[in-house]
Parts: sequence; C-alpha cells; structure tokens
Amino acid sequence: MAWVYLILAGIFEMVGVAMINKLHRDRNWQALVLLLAGFGASFLFLALAMETLPMGTAYAVWTGIGASGGAILGMVWYGESKEWRRVLFIAVVLGAAIGLKLIS
Repeated sequence: MAWVYLILAGIFEMVGVAMINKLHRDRNWQALVLLLAGFGASFLFLALAMETLPMGTAYAVWTGIGASGGAILGMVWYGESKEWRRVLFIAVVLGAAIGLKLIS
C-alpha cells in the first residue's frame, strides 16, 4: 500500500505544480485552493508512504514523479518544447524512480 500512497503523492504534487502555473496566469482563488489542496494531499500521502518505505527512496521517487510529471504537463497543456532530448531525460528520471522501486 505504501507504493500506492507514494504514487498518489507524486500525482498530487503534479496537481500542485500545475496550479502554481495556473495561479501565476489567472490570479484566482480557485487556483490557490487547488494548489494548497494538491500540495497538502501530496505531503499527506508522502508521509503515509514513509511509514513503510525508507525516506531516501520515498523522497527520490516522489520528486521524480513530480518533476517528470510537471515537465510532461508543461508539454501537453502549456505548449512547452517536446524536443527528443527533453523527452529522453524525462524518461531517465522515470527510469531511475522505477529502478528504486525494483530494488526496494
């Protein structure tokens, strides 16, 4: 169950990051509420995952999901570059997160 919590934490971190961008663009209270809810849920699920998983592994996977997910959201929703090298390095980050899962 800890890995499910960790994946949820990463997904909610992506929501929080997307809402930072939305708040920067729109300046409305809904984006602020979603930003706070996204990061709040992210930290909650990260804490639940860390009851079982080692801190280093949990934090590395959480940040990997958030960082690569944020980059992918930027490419899909905000028209950021989809250059092959960028996609390659996102895949490297995700591969490292998966590798940590496999050895933990």
